[in-house]
Amino acid sequence: MIVQDVINHLENFAPLAYAEDFDNVGLLLGDINTPLTGVLVTLDTLEAVVDEAIENKCNLIVSFHPIIFKGLKKITGKNYVERVVLKAIKHDIAIYAIHTALDNHKNGVNDMICNQLNLGNKKILIPQAQTIKKLTTFVPKSEAESLRNSLFQAGAGNIGNYDHCSFNVEGVGTYKGNENSNPTKGNKGEAHYEDETQISITFAKHLESNILKTLFQNHSYEEVAYEITTLENKNQNIGMGMLGELETPMPETVFLEHLKNKMNTNTIRHSKLLGKSIKKVAVLGGSGSFAIGPAKAMGADIFITSDLKYHDFFSAEAQIILADIGHYESEQFTKNGLVAHLTKKFTNFAVVLSNTNTNPVKYF
Repeated sequence: MIVQDVINHLENFAPLAYAEDFDNVGLLLGDINTPLTGVLVTLDTLEAVVDEAIENKCNLIVSFHPIIFKGLKKITGKNYVERVVLKAIKHDIAIYAIHTALDNHKNGVNDMICNQLNLGNKKILIPQAQTIKKLTTFVPKSEAESLRNSLFQAGAGNIGNYDHCSFNVEGVGTYKGNENSNPTKGNKGEAHYEDETQISITFAKHLESNILKTLFQNHSYEEVAYEITTLENKNQNIGMGMLGELETPMPETVFLEHLKNKMNTNTIRHSKLLGKSIKKVAVLGGSGSFAIGPAKAMGADIFITSDLKYHDFFSAEAQIILADIGHYESEQFTKNGLVAHLTKKFTNFAVVLSNTNTNPVKYF
């Protein structure tokens, strides 16, 4: 196995196409063709984590947060980022970051929080826009079924709980090839009329290159007429945050104790309690102040996130409880989920869970 094998699996699970634009995800350091000796999974890549990888003979670190976020103009070891990069290069260790690609995954960071809190009836809090595309093409009527099936096999035509979805219109296509053409239907230099089927089919945006490859490989025309449009429909399975429900409502203070126990924290910063039972729970791992509005709009009784500022708490406006459990605390189970996922795929290969606590925030 090589580094690329693990990357392929990770990107099939959480495609980088759904990471946020500001993020720096993917392979940050290393050669994709390096033979793999082991994988260490961590929340953050610090010097101690690189040391742990060396000790465990792991030459690939899969990190939730990217150690390289801003551009590096010099690598002299003057700060912790540069020291990590230098040590990783010295020991030929590759570093891969998954971050918001996993944040936006329906079975990612926020799903892990929901599972930890025993929440059911889960749905994405802020579905991501512009993730669904539509291919429209024209094919000889006699070849339409074959082309549709090829596109379905490539992953197109899946909508929610349905697959093999397409829309088809029959008509007549016309064209005339010039002297350099080599038409598969009709003769060059002559106007040709062909009974055609217009096929419209949706697909997830990360599949675009594969969908086009399939189209060209399975279409008989020398020049394939097609168009791709980005739909405004939001993908209900991709996006930030998650809303879930408790099976049995809890009093506010009881739920806060439940939250502390399940998320391994002794401190929760929260807005004013409202004297209501907690049933609907919104969560967003990491910095989530931007999701206060959506959490309120979805009717959540409490919104669990981190990095809330003083004035953010005013946004509760006696409509919701805002609970800041800490950035590390909200994402701490992410590495466990990644290890479980990788272990299922690579059953005979060393996938190691980092034991290093990378939380930079301490409490007195």
